[in-house]
Amino acid sequence: MHRHDNPFSGRRALVLFLLMVFGLATAGISGCTRKTPPPRPSTPGAPKPYKVMGSWYQPLAHSDGFRQRGLASWYGKKFHGRKTANGELYNMYGVSAAHKTLPLGTWVRVRHLKNNRTLDVRINDRGPFVRGRIIDLSFGAAKKLGIVGPGTARVEIVALGKAGKPRPDGRPTYQPVAYDRGNFTIQVGAFTDRQNAEKFVRQLDKTYLNAHITAYDDGQTVFYRVRVGKCNTLAKAAEYENHLINHGFPDAFTVAE
Repeated sequence: MHRHDNPFSGRRALVLFLLMVFGLATAGISGCTRKTPPPRPSTPGAPKPYKVMGSWYQPLAHSDGFRQRGLASWYGKKFHGRKTANGELYNMYGVSAAHKTLPLGTWVRVRHLKNNRTLDVRINDRGPFVRGRIIDLSFGAAKKLGIVGPGTARVEIVALGKAGKPRPDGRPTYQPVAYDRGNFTIQVGAFTDRQNAEKFVRQLDKTYLNAHITAYDDGQTVFYRVRVGKCNTLAKAAEYENHLINHGFPDAFTVAE
């Protein structure tokens, strides 16, 4: 009788084992177990992505031509008086709204698809972070549209832009909201101790224009953000940001003021 080698012995077993390990490692890289990194803005200085409840969201660079249909909801007392994403205090009785990706400051026209009521509201917050919902209205806005009772309603939203100079008859005008025009500066550091921030500003002031501090209170801690430069286009700000990154400020990033 001829003896047949066991395919799972010796060197062959080792090769098979290594192939299996490699396969499992590759599956971990390409499959669902891989941790997804945050999306990176396509342009230096573009809106930064943010993370909520494990999901990343990339704000849009502009609101031109934006139109969306889906469920609207509303939020009230729990958030009344708290800071919104743009730093304002939320007023549940006012007219405002939250959207996950539209530029903050965008006015949108919301149309209730069932009763056909319409209302123009300004986006000053982020949300709603619930599957299937596209906009979170303030209590006051939801009341005007007839959504308070049901809690949600199917709507269509159309981006109008930012508020411009009113017409002679008092009707509002709107201009497209874009991040590529405006006032930009570069943040190069943030401190919880104001004296350290002021010391840093004095050092920067010897070399860079417009070195200054902007305070931000997140409700628990006050951060003193140190910024330099002043640009009127995103393209110029992106060049300045890259310059700072290449000259000892690796965490520099552009912000709109």
